[in-house]
Amino acid sequence: MRVPRKCTDRGYLKRVLPVLLKRHAIQITKFDYRLANRLDTDLQKLRCRVNYHALKFADPILEMGKELVKRMRSRSKHYIALHLRFEPDMLAFSGCYYGGGDKENKELGAIRKRWKTLHTLNPDKERRNGKCPLTPEEVGLMMRGLGYGSDVHLYVASGEIYGGDKTLAPLKALFPNFHTKDSIASRELKPFSAFSSRMAALDFIVCDESDVFVTNNNGNMAKMLAGRRRYFGHKPTIRPNAKKLYRLFLNRGNLTWEEFSSKIRTYQKGFMGEPNEVRPGREEFHENPSNCICESPLAKLRKKSAPGKHEAVKNSSTEDTDDQLSDDKPDLLPKDEEDLDPLQDNTVFNETDLNDDGLSGEEAELEEMLSD
Repeated sequence: MRVPRKCTDRGYLKRVLPVLLKRHAIQITKFDYRLANRLDTDLQKLRCRVNYHALKFADPILEMGKELVKRMRSRSKHYIALHLRFEPDMLAFSGCYYGGGDKENKELGAIRKRWKTLHTLNPDKERRNGKCPLTPEEVGLMMRGLGYGSDVHLYVASGEIYGGDKTLAPLKALFPNFHTKDSIASRELKPFSAFSSRMAALDFIVCDESDVFVTNNNGNMAKMLAGRRRYFGHKPTIRPNAKKLYRLFLNRGNLTWEEFSSKIRTYQKGFMGEPNEVRPGREEFHENPSNCICESPLAKLRKKSAPGKHEAVKNSSTEDTDDQLSDDKPDLLPKDEEDLDPLQDNTVFNETDLNDDGLSGEEAELEEMLSD
């Protein structure tokens, strides 16, 4: 049975319920955003109970997922999970250009023809507007700029990466402790490997259990994970401020590592998965299930004493505020400047001290990468 995208609860009662009562079971042909974002509070709370408590993966998937998490924890007490969307079809659909010349244009152009209704896009405009997924190297530099050192263990959830090992090489150089489900399990994955959705479910579990979750593109899986991590305790979920980072990566050869990392932290303010980062009711329900999250009395008191959403905040430029409140970005509450530095937060591990007067060997290596 086909249900309209973002169908209201009345639509389900009128169209779906009669069929369900008659036939006792139905199959809805598509699943992404089949229910409206905003419902009555009681329905939203029921939605949370279903989404975060009733719905579970099948036991074989849960058991294998837990085993993958256990193996990551055996390598390091903490780990970061990166959901890396850089597959050929993803890049073709985005209409973005990544410097591969005629070969890239020909290969991605052929894939793009599969979608008859896609409009021709301006790659430069898409990147300026923050619509293009970060490359593996860019997302790696973003994480290093935020203070995560080369000793961090990184779990990467991805499909086929466009450009293969050559594209991944800079990310692996930045984070040598690079893991995937295939690298930490082999024979055990055989029952799942023929089913892409089951393999994605395993990645979902490992990403959900990570200490920090990072995405290079805010797609459906990333939004669902962000919502779960908010609902179950606000574990850090880092989304790139792609519009600002685009300009920074473009000019990175003119910056020292200290300047580059400082700008990374400034631009990522409001994109680090803080509890009050997105106001209730903003963004998709799956990304921000605010109706289901109870606030403690202390949190309510802090909110009352915090600056109002229209008040000026020190150290926030007009340009930054305008950029964060653009149509394609969530409406974000400003943070105090000290909240920006992840090195002062207990959730950040294996930190790199970027305040030293001299450059460490690792920082010198990063300086060299920036100048390439």
